[in-house]
Amino acid sequence: MLQHCQMFAAYNRWANERVYAAAAELTEDELFRDTGAFFGSLFGTLSHILVGDRVWMRRFTGEGPVPRALDERPYETFAELAAARKAEDERIIRWVDGLDEASLDARISYTTIVKPEPISHKLGAAVAHFFNHQTHHRGQAHMALTALGKPSLILDLVYFQRQEGQQWI
Repeated sequence: MLQHCQMFAAYNRWANERVYAAAAELTEDELFRDTGAFFGSLFGTLSHILVGDRVWMRRFTGEGPVPRALDERPYETFAELAAARKAEDERIIRWVDGLDEASLDARISYTTIVKPEPISHKLGAAVAHFFNHQTHHRGQAHMALTALGKPSLILDLVYFQRQEGQQWI
């Protein structure tokens, strides 16, 4: 499981770099335009991915920002959001690199923002959800770019593995 987590941490950074590079080419109007995504605009979707990552990293580490809502927009500009995304991706990689199989098998407990009831399960299951959540919403970011008439991005895991992650194939 540990190698799987390391692969997904590296893939997460790789995929985010591609999405953010495409977003950097947009006008401010395009970036903030409601494209029908769950969080409205591409900016809203990218903000949610960052907020979600921070929520989970706080649960995993006890450190970092404390988002109050899943639709929170902690930054007003794309430049600020992009810088925070890069820093968060590096934080995720460092954290995953410090894990071992025993820690992934241990239980964690937390409460959610939406329904604050106690939850407990294995860290490995939570980490699997964490990476799946990122991929799910990056798909929505891809849809937003498509709705704006931008070229399709290749974000498939197998392309990452072929280009950057040979050790995982």
